[in-house]
Amino acid sequence: MARITASVYTSHVPAIGAAIDTGKTQEPYWQKVFSGYDFSKQWLKDEKPDVIFLVFNDHATAFSLDLIPTFAIGTAAEYTPADEGWGPRPVPKVIGHPKLAAHIAQSVIQDDFDLTIVNNMDVDHGLTVPLSLMCGEPQAWPCPVIPFAVNVVQYPAPSGRRCYMLGQAIGRAIASYEEPLKVQIWGTGGMSHQLQGPRAGLINKEWDNAFLDRLIADPEGLSKMPHIDYVREAGSEGIELVMWLIARGAMSDVAGGKTPTVKHRFYHVPASNTAVGHLILENN
Repeated sequence: MARITASVYTSHVPAIGAAIDTGKTQEPYWQKVFSGYDFSKQWLKDEKPDVIFLVFNDHATAFSLDLIPTFAIGTAAEYTPADEGWGPRPVPKVIGHPKLAAHIAQSVIQDDFDLTIVNNMDVDHGLTVPLSLMCGEPQAWPCPVIPFAVNVVQYPAPSGRRCYMLGQAIGRAIASYEEPLKVQIWGTGGMSHQLQGPRAGLINKEWDNAFLDRLIADPEGLSKMPHIDYVREAGSEGIELVMWLIARGAMSDVAGGKTPTVKHRFYHVPASNTAVGHLILENN
């Protein structure tokens, strides 16, 4: 049977993708950001997952205000990097895993979560920047990826509690898949940042690190945090952090298994006008 071996959490700042694509990774400003992923790149090479289930938010490229799915799973065979206004990023196309994606959709919908099934979707920096941070600049991504888009752009966004419970349903779905696949689940977005208004540029280091502490040790309690706390403490775009609770909810300890191992933790300010957080948890 398939099993989730680990979860990965990371910011997906678009300027990070631009820094990679324009050869600026070793400039003093960016070198500190990318050094936080040196361990992670080697770890991913060693772990060799068969599939990555990647939770991200679309930034009005695949979806617009005409259609706003709260949760959308990609079931296509491949996905093209999106043109976000300055041309598609020069990164490999993303190969999907239609069979596992369809199985997860079937299982999760029967588990009382409503998903939008997407058979044709371009993927923007929300998905490609985490892959670049974890994989560098390969000719092809190391394994198939199942994109899972969450609406955290247009209110109402889902609650952290619902995301956490959805992660548990996704964990059950993957565990019931008949092939012996090693699956990683990645939660992306955040950390504290606000892009507009009088509080534009807000970064809250203390709150961000407390969030990481609770994500590791108290995900159940963290899942009950109301939206207003995210907005007040982490800025209007800090609500992206509810996506991390999907990945955390899929880990074995939430279903009664052993406590996961913290393989890596990194936090840095600033990257563009945001904080960068990164965490790797391994199932035991």
